[in-house]
Amino acid sequence: MPIITFFPIIKIFLLATAGFLLAFSITPLLTHFLYKYKMGKTIRSEVEAPVVSKLHKDKSGTPTMGGILVWVTTLFLAVVLFYVQKFFPDSSLGRLNFLTRPETLLPLGALVASSLVGLVDDWLNVRGRGVFKGGLRMWHRIIVYTIIATVGALWFYFKLDWDLLHIPFFGDYQIGWLYIPFFMVVIVATAFSVNEADGLDGLAGGLLLACFVAFGAMAFATGKFELATFCAVIVGSLLAFLWFNINPARFFMGDTGAMGLGVTLGIVAMLTNTALLLPIVGLLFMVESLSVIIQVLSKKFRGKKVFISSPIHHHLEAIGWSEPKIVMRFWVISAVTAVLGLILFLIDKTLV
Repeated sequence: MPIITFFPIIKIFLLATAGFLLAFSITPLLTHFLYKYKMGKTIRSEVEAPVVSKLHKDKSGTPTMGGILVWVTTLFLAVVLFYVQKFFPDSSLGRLNFLTRPETLLPLGALVASSLVGLVDDWLNVRGRGVFKGGLRMWHRIIVYTIIATVGALWFYFKLDWDLLHIPFFGDYQIGWLYIPFFMVVIVATAFSVNEADGLDGLAGGLLLACFVAFGAMAFATGKFELATFCAVIVGSLLAFLWFNINPARFFMGDTGAMGLGVTLGIVAMLTNTALLLPIVGLLFMVESLSVIIQVLSKKFRGKKVFISSPIHHHLEAIGWSEPKIVMRFWVISAVTAVLGLILFLIDKTLV
């Protein structure tokens, strides 16, 4: 087999490794900055969240904003390699560029934009500003991320001329302008679901890792090699992040990581035309989000809780499960659901 056939695979593994090494190497600088300027997370008070306050009192003061590692690493590699190819198009290093308009410009732009919004929210939380001195109001966040999702939806519909929805095992269906609200719902729901899972050391990072591996494989299988490489860079940087985020965490992911990567995950699913596999691959994100919705509705209409605390990982803590036990079991489940989603993708003969 010619070496050119292997090149996309070599490129993916090279840049995944580069993402890991770069993120790992800048961690000391980031942690020094976060600790020096006291960017520690404030645990909610006993009045707001009595269960979580009791369970996580020892985590108070641990820096947040660790998600900076992932998106800064991805942005740096994308921009540097893009300009290397631009000025040295025949160089070996230039061939590693993965920033292209059809595949990776939108997810990279959305990653940076939504991560910056999350960074502002994290900063407000750390500095005790915003609603209840805890950052942006929920409706502010919903509006901002809906705007980001709207830009993405319009890009898909008008720039990429895309309005196809793939229903697994049934085929592609043109849904016209309805693709725009569908896209928005997928992106916003995924972002907030990922954010709900960011409550235990290593939890959100591990679940995201499984999802990006699965969707990266789907991108590769459909010939979207640059998108697969983009996912690989995120996977590499997530591995570096997890090295320092497992219990006891040196820092937390924060909204700058969870919201940014959640938005990006949704866009990658849309780019691979596998949005309806997202609830399977990212099943635990959906479970986390549903547990919060069920809790809120039950308290509002029944006047009592379903769970001791929500999201569900806090409920499991409250009934006596240790934090590492919850995280490890969630990782196992996420690996299984990611493989299941990938299998369904591979055996779906209607997917073009």
